Amino acid sequence: MTTFTITLSDERVKELQKIAERFRVAPEELVRVSLEDLLTRPLDEFQKVIERVLVKNADLYKRLA
Repeated sequence: MTTFTITLSDERVKELQKIAERFRVAPEELVRVSLEDLLTRPLDEFQKVIERVLVKNADLYKRLA
């Protein structure tokens, strides 16, 4: 088994803690389960979501470039 270390803003940590409390699990467990869910989803579904976000935000990305 491999361990990862990630950096989150204080705001994101607070959000994560609130959600974890709501589900009555440790924040680390919530992150692990969320990643497991992401990794087990069909790639097609994930790709469709990514494409939808890119199209939706295309103008914003152009202005920021």
